[in-house]
Amino acid sequence: MTTTKTIQIVDLQSQYQRLKSEIDPAVQAVMTDGNFINGKQVSQFADELSAYTGSRFTIPCANGTDALQLAYMALDLMPGDEIIIPAFNYVAAAEAACLLGLTVVFTDVDPGSFNMDPATIESKITPATKAVVAVHLFGQGCDLDAISSICEKHNLFLIEDNAQAIGAEMTKGKFAGKKLGTIGHIGTTSFFPSKNLGCMGDGGALFCQEEELAARIKMMANHGQKVKYHYDYIGINSRLDTIQAAILRVKLEHLDEFTRARQNAASAYTHILKEKKGITPPAISPFSSHVFHQYTILFENSESRDLVKAQLQEAGIQSMIYYPSSLHLQKAYAETNLPSGSFPVSESLCERVLSLPMHSEMTNELVEFICSKIDVSHR
Repeated sequence: MTTTKTIQIVDLQSQYQRLKSEIDPAVQAVMTDGNFINGKQVSQFADELSAYTGSRFTIPCANGTDALQLAYMALDLMPGDEIIIPAFNYVAAAEAACLLGLTVVFTDVDPGSFNMDPATIESKITPATKAVVAVHLFGQGCDLDAISSICEKHNLFLIEDNAQAIGAEMTKGKFAGKKLGTIGHIGTTSFFPSKNLGCMGDGGALFCQEEELAARIKMMANHGQKVKYHYDYIGINSRLDTIQAAILRVKLEHLDEFTRARQNAASAYTHILKEKKGITPPAISPFSSHVFHQYTILFENSESRDLVKAQLQEAGIQSMIYYPSSLHLQKAYAETNLPSGSFPVSESLCERVLSLPMHSEMTNELVEFICSKIDVSHR
């Protein structure tokens, strides 16, 4: 394979071209109808996503970060309440908590799955702890059997941040067969364009199984009102617009197909990379399916990682470091007063992980070409 184009970590253009004959008419229908806010496609998408996930209620909103903020608000978490979040993570769960005056308590992750390590949670619980955010990172689920048991024991809310693993499900234990995001008190997701189910702008949603809680979330996402100009709660303005809902309806029909393509690409990557010394392919959880939002490999040290990243860049191949710094070491969270070494697994991962191109349009030929440019032994 030869190419003069940059190989992107996510190829949204090719996916659009494949779905153009479905997406364009769906968008045009909204343009013709003129109901750009709260058009019928929004509720249709919510119903279809509920049917797909098995969630009793689905509440669309403007983005995944708003979804987390709405979850905290709907559960009536108050300033000073503590919320446990993994340190190796995107910032959204911590950011939304801090904006509401909650106290973020970081914890370490499992070195294999990169997800929250249940063994580290109980030592972080205090009388002020109110919730645990289980972030399903890179496409596979946390150990929800263990985490939910801890939450039940200590009367804590369980919030699932499922921005990166929509479509994945638990494969063993008491939640076997349930889709991620539908197990905790509230689940959240993001439809950012690069996500497995991504729109062409911003979007998000919340999942819950209790009618009263769903009604509360829905009102809080609409300025706290059920009847226009009558406000029951302090809310925010967080709506999924009709055009994005129309696009997501099209893409939802293809989500399982997207997942299979990602899983096939991951299998092809692993087949080649497992033979390369100094590289560890992603570990597959024993209790969750993996939908490969990212294909993230692990190196023995930062020097090897940086070498391969440079090799790929030289070959015109994008790669990304998710994440370059554990959250507790970021300037914004300096008030946690947690020095380097506080979360050794998270800190080590930040020095050694690299995510390779992964999307629904991957081919075996493309995977083979990318892998051919990786040579840890070349220094």
